[in-house]
Amino acid sequence: MSLPVSVKLHWLKNKVTAPVGVTFGIPWKEGVLKREETLVLRQEETNEKVAMQSWPAAYWPDGSVKWSAHTAVSMASGLGGLEVVKGNETEPGCSVTVRETDESIVLNTGVIEVVVPKQGDKVVDRIRRNGVLLCSGGKLVSIRESRSAVSGVKTTREESFTCSFHKAIVEQSGPVRAVVKLEGRHRSESGTRQWLPISLRIYVYGGLETVRIVHSFHYDGNPHTDYIKALGISFTVPMRGPLYNRHVRLAGDSGFFSESPKTLHTRRTKGKYRELFEKQTKGGQVAFDAEEDQYFLGLLDDSAVWDDFKLVQRSADHYGIWKRTKAECCWIKAAEGKRAGGLGYVGSEGGGLAAGLRSFWEKHPSGLEIGGSAGQEAKLTVWFWSPDGDAMDLRHYDTETHVESSYEGAEELRATPYGIANTSELMLWCTAETPKPEQLLAMQEQTAAPAMLVCESDYLHETRAFGLWSLPDRSTPSKAHLEDQLDGIIAFYQAEVEQRKWYGFWDYGDFMHSYDPVRHVWNYDLGGCAWQNTELAPNMWLWVMFLRSGREDIFRLAEAMTRHTSEVDVYHFGEYAGLGSRHNVVHWGCGCKEARIAMAGLHRYYYYLTADDRIGDLMDEVKDADFSTVSLDPMRAYFPKDEHKTHIRIGPDWAAFSSNWMTRWERFEDESYRDKILVGIECVKQAKFGLISGPTYGYDPETGILSSLGDDNWGRHLAICMGAPQVWFELAAMLKDPEWEAMLADFGVFYNLPQEEKDRITGGEISHQNFGHPVLSAAIAAFGAFYKQDAAAAKQVWGILLENPFAQVKLQQASETVTYVVELNEVDWMNTNEAAQWSLNTIISLELIGERLEAAVAEMNAAAEVK
Repeated sequence: MSLPVSVKLHWLKNKVTAPVGVTFGIPWKEGVLKREETLVLRQEETNEKVAMQSWPAAYWPDGSVKWSAHTAVSMASGLGGLEVVKGNETEPGCSVTVRETDESIVLNTGVIEVVVPKQGDKVVDRIRRNGVLLCSGGKLVSIRESRSAVSGVKTTREESFTCSFHKAIVEQSGPVRAVVKLEGRHRSESGTRQWLPISLRIYVYGGLETVRIVHSFHYDGNPHTDYIKALGISFTVPMRGPLYNRHVRLAGDSGFFSESPKTLHTRRTKGKYRELFEKQTKGGQVAFDAEEDQYFLGLLDDSAVWDDFKLVQRSADHYGIWKRTKAECCWIKAAEGKRAGGLGYVGSEGGGLAAGLRSFWEKHPSGLEIGGSAGQEAKLTVWFWSPDGDAMDLRHYDTETHVESSYEGAEELRATPYGIANTSELMLWCTAETPKPEQLLAMQEQTAAPAMLVCESDYLHETRAFGLWSLPDRSTPSKAHLEDQLDGIIAFYQAEVEQRKWYGFWDYGDFMHSYDPVRHVWNYDLGGCAWQNTELAPNMWLWVMFLRSGREDIFRLAEAMTRHTSEVDVYHFGEYAGLGSRHNVVHWGCGCKEARIAMAGLHRYYYYLTADDRIGDLMDEVKDADFSTVSLDPMRAYFPKDEHKTHIRIGPDWAAFSSNWMTRWERFEDESYRDKILVGIECVKQAKFGLISGPTYGYDPETGILSSLGDDNWGRHLAICMGAPQVWFELAAMLKDPEWEAMLADFGVFYNLPQEEKDRITGGEISHQNFGHPVLSAAIAAFGAFYKQDAAAAKQVWGILLENPFAQVKLQQASETVTYVVELNEVDWMNTNEAAQWSLNTIISLELIGERLEAAVAEMNAAAEVK
């Protein structure tokens, strides 16, 4: 199939219900798009052009564009049928402008003007809509809780912090989108303590009233003394006019809490006043005649004034809404529900501000608070971590490690959260009036699942985006069966996220590792068998399942995992910078800090599909992760300090490094990182048996030189089960090195050979026992079979995959109802390692040796009949 003259796009969801800014990526075959060529976005049916801002996100070695990134604004409801073609760029009808002064950066969308101070304690200084001030300041806020015990008496003390910003950079200046990045640290009111580094981006789009904020905070405290009691962002909203024309909105499960500081509800509200009350509740402005309505106005003067409102999502299945009249008075419960929509609004005559927090209930305890609505200024606070919940407890679950009994990875504890991070996403709407329910609903939907444009799966496959993977194919019974199994595994995990409540600020997005059928629980308390933390590349599995299907539900599953694993499981500074924590009861708990957990190869999918700037930062953070292994040798338990600076495995360690370097090379054309890849490959070529040798080497991160430590020194399955084949297949397309591809193929075919065949090739120098867990080898073995056109090797791959329980058992039929604390559906042999690897390797095998599947099945069936 030749490359189409246009790249067709579709919305991830079926429709767009309100004007939105959307950013997306497009892959290109090498040589197709030159860097100087421009692109146009247009509607297929009308050929009408849509203004689009474009930039290259990655390059091929020949200098052509590998991935392009784009931003556009959809002004039409339900707009679809879009395509990108080469052509002259279209000027937007309403452009973003950026103006810098010594003190601030001024962003103007044509609808709103946002003033961002370059230094100080404000995220924004003010926001005006058509000249009307709707926000007079926005600040980050936090509360630190300290604990102490004297004479057996435990005490806690709280201290308030705001963020002090020291750096502001304009990253994009239009014409469709402008981006400002801020950096700072939280500072105590007394000025004696600074902590919690912040990275924050502000996005605005031409012609829109919205402001998008991506907030990332990093933990740099002592978990035994520094508890985060609250973390959020607060906006000051001017309030105008009578109290009964001021409005508060809080999104519930399906509707909205809609009240006013002064409701028209009294025991005498009837007749026309009942009609006015209904109008008020819908957000309309009401007016009274001083003489005609004198009695009712007197009733209003006598009625309570509700100044403060809050919604607190304490868990994944419960929130409450409260309000009060004054700070010295109690909170009155107004409503309870399960899962709030994460949207709040406060406004008055002249307009107001709505704020939506993404993954609101999923990342509990979260909250929305509106204070001072009866005064001259209200405070709209979005709590990433609500002060109404318990303080964050980032301590480890034990004071010792449990290597043998619980599969924890190292004798050293090293269970520190110092250097981890968490990212939250907000949307602001600066409205000219109180939004109607249908407008609030559109805001809520956009908060929960932002609009997204994506390429068709056929096109992604044609361009080999992210390497080798197959499109769904049900053309034969065996292929249809495998497709059913792949879909069934995804469905199982989607249901399990909900059934097991894998939610919470620090947990949402991750899966658990393995299962305990006796207690009917995942191994939440068993050392290295609890949270997955990218073990055996579940990120890649989910993303490849999305690429081949285009399904929004899988995209959101993969997106949540990417957000979590790139932030929480990784160290962004400190002694473990560029490394991540292996699977454990606590995400940062395992003593093994390894490059594979943090490698760019896990996160490139999300970055290139969405051009997410935060993920871009995180991928670049790990470009020099190999240097961190000098002070923390991955093989320290097996190789003492010697002439080598450190010791690494070709996989997962060097494979992770190569993914980081490949990403740095393609994004920035930094050839020094390409050269480190080439040095490593040359060293492997010089090993006695190429990639089959090792897999452990002495390593010098300064030079990139790998020094062979022998040819039979470690299990080979770890070399290939953490994403190495996926990275190396794509790398091969960039390097065009036949020797490298041949080494991959040789390793793949060699892996599952019997000992006598291995002896024939290596003279008996490499033991078959170091090639365990055949299912983990299927992808690279399939590559070997394809590359060498080896029918026997292909048959062996299909035998491995088809004899696996994930191929033979339909999970929905295998599920049994059991009772834990509630009734559950259980598959008692489930483990995420094999679910991810079987799925990923089956998808790749279908691409490479799919035409050999039916023959392999026929031979297996014939052999079974003979038995």
